Amino acid sequence: MATQYAIQGTTSKGIAASVERGVAEGELAPGDALPPVRRLADELGVSPGTVATAYKELRQRGLVVTRGRGGTVVAEAPSVASRRPPSVPPGLVDLASGLPDPAFLPVLRPPAEWRPVYGSHRAAPRIEALEDLTRAWFARDGVPTDQVTFAYGALDCIARLLSVELRPGDAVAVEDPGFHHLLDLVPALGFRIVPVAVDAEGITPHALGAALRAGVRAVVCSPRAQCPTGASFSPARRDELAALLREFPEVLVIEDDYNVGLAAPASPTLGAAGLERWAQVRTVSKRLGVDLRWAGVCGDPVTLARHDGRMLMTSGWVSHVLQETLVSLLSDPSVARLVADGETAYTERRTALIDALGSHGIGAVGASGMNVWVPVRDESAVVNGLRTRGWWVAAGARFRISAPPAVRITVTTLLPADAVRLAADFAGVLGDSQAMYGG
Repeated sequence: MATQYAIQGTTSKGIAASVERGVAEGELAPGDALPPVRRLADELGVSPGTVATAYKELRQRGLVVTRGRGGTVVAEAPSVASRRPPSVPPGLVDLASGLPDPAFLPVLRPPAEWRPVYGSHRAAPRIEALEDLTRAWFARDGVPTDQVTFAYGALDCIARLLSVELRPGDAVAVEDPGFHHLLDLVPALGFRIVPVAVDAEGITPHALGAALRAGVRAVVCSPRAQCPTGASFSPARRDELAALLREFPEVLVIEDDYNVGLAAPASPTLGAAGLERWAQVRTVSKRLGVDLRWAGVCGDPVTLARHDGRMLMTSGWVSHVLQETLVSLLSDPSVARLVADGETAYTERRTALIDALGSHGIGAVGASGMNVWVPVRDESAVVNGLRTRGWWVAAGARFRISAPPAVRITVTTLLPADAVRLAADFAGVLGDSQAMYGG
C-alpha cells in the first residue's frame, strides 16, 4: 500500500493528474496499491464515481492496472516511465543491450552539402530513389509494394498506426514474451494488451485464435528473429496464421520486421498473404546504425493513408538529410557485404552459446537474430549470480507478461571462446541456486 504519497484533487482529472505526478516523480512505485475508491472519495470529499472515473482514465493510459480483489496498483511499466534497463555496472561484460556489434556497422556519411529550400517537404515527403530501394527491399519477400511510406522508426510507426485505427480501451494482441518497448507502448497509448504465446515458429495459432475471438482490434507480431526468442515463421505457420486472420478482416495486422538484413534470403511474411488490413514495418538500426531512426512501411491503401494523414499533421515528413544518407547506404555493395558478414558472425555466436549451454544440460533458444533466450526458474538469482562472475544479462521480466521466467543474452559481441566460459559460469550459478532453494 502506498502510504507516503497523498493523492490530491477534487475532480477526476485532478485526481488522475495527482497520481500521474506521483508515478513520474517516483513517489508511487510499480506495484504500489492505490486507496480503494470509497476510502479515497471520503478522504478527498468527492463522490465515489469521481474517483472511479479517475482510476478508469489511469487504467486506459497504462499507469495503473486492476487486480480484482487485489485492488488498483501502479503498473509494472507505467506509461510515464518506460522500463529502461539499469545501467551496466563498471567492469561487467554487457550482454543485455540487444544492440549490434559496431564492427559490423558502416560509417555513416550524411550528404556533405544540403542547400536550404523554400518552404517544406510536405508536398513531396519521400525521396524517389529511397522509395525505389524500399520497394525492391520488400519485393524480395513477395510483399506487395503498391503503397509505400516512411516513418521515424518502428515504434513511431506502430504508435501512429494504432492511434489512428483504435480507440482507448481497445485490445491489441502482442507476443509474449515480446519486445519490451512495445509492451510499454501499447498501454501508454490507452489500449489493452492481450498476450499471445510464442513458440519456435512465432505466435501460435491457438493463442492468436483465442485473442481474435476475444475481440482484439489489432495484432502486432514479428515474422522473423522475434525478440527475445529468435523465432521465425515457417511457411506452414504463416499460412495457418493468415487463414485465421482472414476470418477477421477488420483486424489490423502489423508486422514488425525489425531484424531483416539488407541481403537476407526471402522469408514468409503475413504481408505477402493477401490480408485486407495490414502493414509491414522494416527498420535499419540493427543493421546500419542505431542512430538511423527510419522505417520503411508497406501496407494496404487505407492503413497507409491514415498513417500519412496523421504524420502530415505532426512531424510532416522524415528528414530528407536522413533519407539521402540511407540512399547512399542501401545502394552501396560494400555495406551489403558488411551486413552479410555481421549476419554470419551473429549466427556463429548464437550457435556457440546455445551449444555451450547445451553441454551443461541448459536449454536455450535463438534460431535467428541477436539474442538467446534461456528459460530459468529464478531470474533474479541467475542475473545476480552471473553479475558476481562478471556478466551482465537481462532479466526476462522486461519482456514477458504471463510467459515463464527466463533471461535474455545478447550475443552480438560474445565470441565463441567466451561463450564457453559464460556457459560454465551459468551452470555454476544454477548449481548455487539449486543448493540454495533445495532443488
